[in-house]
Amino acid sequence: MGDFNQSVILEAIRRSGEGLSRIELVDATGLSAQTITNITRRLLDEKLIVEAGRTINGPGKPRVTLRLVAESRYSVGVHLDPSVITVVLLDMAGTVVHRHVVRTPDRDPHRIVETIARTIEALIRDAGIDRSRVAGAGIAAPGPLDAERGTVIDPPKLDGWRRVPLRAVLAEATGFDVTLEKDTTAAAVGEQWTGRWDADRSFLFVYLGTGIGTALVRDSEAVRGSSHNWGEVGHVIVDPDGPECSCGSRGCVEVVCTPQAIVDRAVAAGVEGVAEADGVEGRFTALCDRATAGDETALGVLRRAAGHLAVLISSLTNALDVDRVVLGGPFWSRVSDVYLRELPGLLERRNATRALRTLPVDSTVVGDDVAAVGAACVVLDEILSPRPSDLYLDD
Repeated sequence: MGDFNQSVILEAIRRSGEGLSRIELVDATGLSAQTITNITRRLLDEKLIVEAGRTINGPGKPRVTLRLVAESRYSVGVHLDPSVITVVLLDMAGTVVHRHVVRTPDRDPHRIVETIARTIEALIRDAGIDRSRVAGAGIAAPGPLDAERGTVIDPPKLDGWRRVPLRAVLAEATGFDVTLEKDTTAAAVGEQWTGRWDADRSFLFVYLGTGIGTALVRDSEAVRGSSHNWGEVGHVIVDPDGPECSCGSRGCVEVVCTPQAIVDRAVAAGVEGVAEADGVEGRFTALCDRATAGDETALGVLRRAAGHLAVLISSLTNALDVDRVVLGGPFWSRVSDVYLRELPGLLERRNATRALRTLPVDSTVVGDDVAAVGAACVVLDEILSPRPSDLYLDD
C-alpha cells in the first residue's frame, strides 16, 4: 500500500508539470494529509522530489511547491526494427536526453544484441550521467512475444529469429534490468505518457513501421491481452481482391498496407524515381516526396493505401468503441499529410456511432522515435504509475 501511495503522489507531481503543494496533493490524490507528509518526506530524502519555492494562496502560511527531480533517475529505451535500432535516454519527466540511431547489422541475434549493448553504453557515456542512476532498459521489439519468458517468437520481418530470449541475453550483456514489450504497445505507452490525453479516455494507436500494428489504451493503461500480443493485425483482410498473402488469404494488411506493399504498387504504377531508390525506406521516401510535389499518380497510390488502412481502423474502432485514433511510428511522418486529409472522412463514413459523436484522428506528439521512447516509458511506468492491480493479494 505504501508503494502504491508513493506512486500516486509521484504521478500527480509529474503530471502537474510545475509541481504541487502538500495541500494540493491531498486534493489531487484523496490521501490524508499525514500520509502525504510521510511519503513526501521520504521522497525528499531520496532526492526524487525537491522543494521548489513557496506560493501564497489566500490566508495562512505560504505553500511549499514540490517538484519532480527529473534528473534523479533515467531509463533507456530501445526500438529494434529490421532496418534500424533506435536507442534513447529519458529522464524521470519523460524528456529525451540523448539518442543514438544505428543500422540493424543483419538478422543474426548475437550481433544485434552486441550492437544494442554497445550503443546503450555509448549513449550513457555521451550523456555524461552516472550509470547507477539508470533504472533499467526497455526494449520494443516486433511480435509475437512470449512475455513470461521474455522471448521473441518468429517475427515476420526478422528472418532467423526463432524464440530468441532477448530479455535475458540483453540483461546479461548490459547489466541492467530489462523489460521486453511489443513495439506497438510500447508506442502507445509513450503516447499516453505525454499526458496529452485525459487519463479516463481511450484511444487506438496505429503503428506504421516496417510492418503495421495496433495498440489499445483504456483508463491510462495499455491493453496487452492474455499473451501480451494484442494488436497483431497483419492477417486482417482489407482488400478481398488484393494480392495473395503467405497465410493463404488475399488482401491482408501485411501485403496491402505496409510500406513494402505500397512501394510495390508505386513501382507498378510507374511513379518516377521510386524504383531507383535504395531499399524500402528510400523508395517509400521517394514516393512521399513525389506526392508532396503534386505528382497525381503518387498521390493516388497513397490515397488508395489510406483507404485500405481505413478499413482496418474502422473495423477496430467500431468493435472497441474508443474515443480517438492516434497514428505514429517511424514511417508515419512521411505520409501524415496525405493520411490526415483522407482518413477522417473515410472513418466517419464507416463510424457506427457517428450519430452520437465524431471520431478524432490525431498524429503522435512523440515523433518517429515513439517506440523507443515508449520502451523507456515502460520502465518509468513501473516506477511512477500507480496500478490498482498492485494491491491484489497473492493466492
